[in-house]
Parts: sequence; structure tokens; C-alpha cells
Amino acid sequence: MNYYMGVDAGGSKTHCLIVDARGEPCGIGISGNGNHQTNADAENEIAAACAQALREAGLRQDEITFAYFGLAGADREPDYRVLRPMIARLQYPRTDIACDTMIAMRAGSQASHGAVVISGTGFNAAARNRDGQELQYGGFGYLFGDGQGSGRDLANLSFRAAVRAWDLRGPQTLLQELVLRSIGFSSIPEVLDAMLDEGYEPPLQLAEQVFIAAEAGDAVAEGILREQGAELGNAAAALIRRLDMEEDHFDLVLGGSILSKSRTDLMRESLAKRVHETAPYARIRRIVMEPVVGAVLSAMDRDGYVPQDEVVERLKKITIADRKGELKS
Repeated sequence: MNYYMGVDAGGSKTHCLIVDARGEPCGIGISGNGNHQTNADAENEIAAACAQALREAGLRQDEITFAYFGLAGADREPDYRVLRPMIARLQYPRTDIACDTMIAMRAGSQASHGAVVISGTGFNAAARNRDGQELQYGGFGYLFGDGQGSGRDLANLSFRAAVRAWDLRGPQTLLQELVLRSIGFSSIPEVLDAMLDEGYEPPLQLAEQVFIAAEAGDAVAEGILREQGAELGNAAAALIRRLDMEEDHFDLVLGGSILSKSRTDLMRESLAKRVHETAPYARIRRIVMEPVVGAVLSAMDRDGYVPQDEVVERLKKITIADRKGELKS
């Protein structure tokens, strides 16, 4: 029996999942921050999650057919010079690594190639063509060319719109009232004083107020969502052009809390419109599996194993509870 290991090492948790060739879950491991950029102990966290999954599965490293690691912080070649020997030290016979954005793509795509846009607290976009070439954008901020479609950006734009409505530099908007209510201040000047004198920062929760205002028909909020959706689509479209994918049929996968859980379709519709101007055959999809399952599918891809539909359906049903040692399917 072949066994496939997938690892999703993020900035808060590391998940490891082992399945057999039928898509049946065999073992799970959960540990802490696996991002080498933010945790000097990331290697041990990744190793701990893998070791726990192996124990539950009753397997050794040399019995894993292929192990695929989706790693937060795998952004540039200097990162890979750190990560390649790190993963090699885990002593699995066959491995590959990629940015965790790529396993998110595989968790929503019907094939090993395609594109992905992630908008949660932060933003990332990536694509892989049929030849296996990969490119990615995002995560470094506005000065590095990123748009402003992440949760953090939307919170800032929400607050900025409220300020501009108050001081008449911008149009009136429901965001002025919604922002104040959300953060518990009585007036915009009171918030500004707290920011200038006490180091107060508008919280991430203000991103949600943009969606609430847009749902109520607020033109300013609708404009923010349309503009930032188009910018997210622009990032995906640029990657598609650079990888010569304009005429291909592929899945563009949307992930992250902003795109997957938003209360209105304005942002997604704007994103899709921009992408289809470049790649008319792209299919817009949402992530349908846990990212760590995308890592398992990537391991199967790299092994040359094409799972049947019933295997994929089993994988879709796997959920990982936020407790060590509990696996459900």
C-alpha cells in the first residue's frame, strides 16, 4: 500500500496528514508555528507534527511514498536555501516543498496546475502552469506592488473612509457610524487623538464593516470592494500572463476569510471579471478541502498517482479538529 503525507506549515499551526492510496486517513499531527521566518524553532514544530502523524499511522519515514510540504515563508530562493536542508533532515525518501499558497490552490483545483488568490488577514496570489512553472505575488505589502485587498487593508480603508466622511474630504458613508460603533468610540476626533497620543490602531474587525455597509447599499463601501476585487484579479491575471496560461482551461481558486466568507459577491465578481479579461476559460472556484489535504493531493501528483473520483470524495470529507490526535472523516 502506498502512503502519502501532506504538511501545511503556517504561522500559527502546522498540520500533518497521512492517507493511503484509497484516500483513507491514517494519521494526523498538529503542532505550532512552522514558519521559519517568524519562528526559530519552526523545524522542530514541523518535525513534531510529522512524528505524531507517523505514530498514529503506525508507519516509519521510509514507508511514506511521497511527502509534500506546503510552507509559509517559502517566498524566495533565499528561503528555499534554508528550507531544502531543513526538510531533508526529516529523512523522508521522496519529498517536495512549495509555498503554502500552492497547496491552497490544490485544495480547490481539479488539477495540479491553476491559480489561486488568498485574501485573509494578508494577501497572496500564485499560479502553476502545465509545465510545472510556478510564480507568486504578495505578502510583502503595498510598496512591493501588492494591492489593498487583504483584511488588514480593508480595515484601513474602512477607517480612512470614515475619517474622510467626517472631515468632508470624502463622500458621506455608513462607514462613519459603523466604524465608531464597532470600536466603541463616540467620535472620529476621539479616535484620532487615541491614535496620535496613545498608539491606538484600528482593529482588523473593521474590514467586516465594509461588507456590512456594502450590503446596505453604501456606494463608498461598494466602490472599495469593487476596486480591491479588481486589484486581486489583476494580480492573478499578471501571473497568468507571465506563465502563458491565457488560453488554458484551469481553476482559479479563491481562499482566505475575505474571499470565502464575505457577505456580498461584489469583490469576487470584480475579481472574476478582471481575470476573465485575460483568461476567459478560467473557472472560478472556492477551496473545497483543508489546505493540508491539498498537500496530500500534491504528494500524489508528484508520485504520478491520479486518484479516482471516489478517492477525491473521501479526501474532501477529511476535517482536522483543533486538537492534537483527533481526526475525522
